[in-house]
Amino acid sequence: MNAPFDNPQPQTVTALPVEFQALCPPVQLLPGERLDHYHALQTAIFRDLGPQSAIEWLLAIDIAELSWEMHRYRVLRHRLLSAYRQKAIEATLRRVDVFGIAPELQGTAELYTVQNALDWQLDPIAAQDIEARLASYGFDQHTISMEVHVQAREVLSGFEALLNGAQLRRLFLLKEINNYRRSRGTASRRKPVQQSPSSAAPLSNNSRR
Repeated sequence: MNAPFDNPQPQTVTALPVEFQALCPPVQLLPGERLDHYHALQTAIFRDLGPQSAIEWLLAIDIAELSWEMHRYRVLRHRLLSAYRQKAIEATLRRVDVFGIAPELQGTAELYTVQNALDWQLDPIAAQDIEARLASYGFDQHTISMEVHVQAREVLSGFEALLNGAQLRRLFLLKEINNYRRSRGTASRRKPVQQSPSSAAPLSNNSRR
């Protein structure tokens, strides 16, 4: 009696095969982005999707590109909020130091406000002093964060639209690769079974009697 055996499963491919490398566009990274991070994300997606044909590889490549694009948008959004935080500090300092000052002194006070906001950005010790002074007036970190989102709301809306668009395109491609695999599986099950020559041979004269 023969021992049972398992059908061999297709090997999961985590790197783009040589014959499909022409399908993959050159990597386009922005300053500060790392190639090893890009390849790590791409490899993880290829491992999860396990593409087996040229069509599946094309879809997997696009899914990896969109995933990196979303990662980029999130990083840039965080940096945007950090940049706008200096503007929020400047706006909050203006409420404390410029409001109610004599008109002839407002120009000088504005210059000091801009300089103090720059010191907050560049000097950690100055940042602690400025934040402590603002907190004494009731402007804590949550208040400053609210000011950040108020000032950056239009740009943040643009980033949100980019993220949502990339997410929708990625979901569409994931559905496409699943539909393609289902259609291939259905087509393979519908292939007609070829008859053997013996079964297809005409009946002999004796069998007709």
